[in-house]
Amino acid sequence: MADDRDREGTEIAVAEFHKKIKEAFEVFDHESNNTVDVRRRNSDTQRYQRCRHTEERPCDDTARGEIGTIIRSLGCCPSEGELHDLILEVEEEEPTGYIRFEKFLPVMTEVLLERRYRPIPEDILLRAFEVLDPAKRGFLSKEELIKYMTEEGEPFSQEEMEEMLSAAIDPESNSIHYKDYITMMVIDEN
Repeated sequence: MADDRDREGTEIAVAEFHKKIKEAFEVFDHESNNTVDVRRRNSDTQRYQRCRHTEERPCDDTARGEIGTIIRSLGCCPSEGELHDLILEVEEEEPTGYIRFEKFLPVMTEVLLERRYRPIPEDILLRAFEVLDPAKRGFLSKEELIKYMTEEGEPFSQEEMEEMLSAAIDPESNSIHYKDYITMMVIDEN
């Protein structure tokens, strides 16, 4: 009886995942033929709102275009290497530059069921920002943020920096109020 309830719960979860995956995939199926171009880059994506990252797990759209955007929109934050491996798993034996929905769906369903590539928790992000703000002001100036993001650790490119600044900087104060920014970045797990 408990097994029946577990199986029924899993079936409901799978059906919900299938619906979310299909909806996300359709956004980038520009030809309406159940394919997405892995070569196309979605320049409108503001990945810093979607995906929290560390140096070990950067979120990068550069190599894998819209498939990476689809995966992140489903709450996953794979590294570039993990994304590459996922795409290899769903690509045709003779790569065409397109991913077919029928190959993407089972792989992505498994990823979601296993809760792979989870984003960094909010409290860890907050602690990271607090390290950069020893005076505990609750914000970093635009200049401080640029310095940390381009000179420390794994530096951001100019494009990455501009993308982050457009999402993070309060234009009135010319600073990032990091608690507000973290709240904006957090992915709803439900």
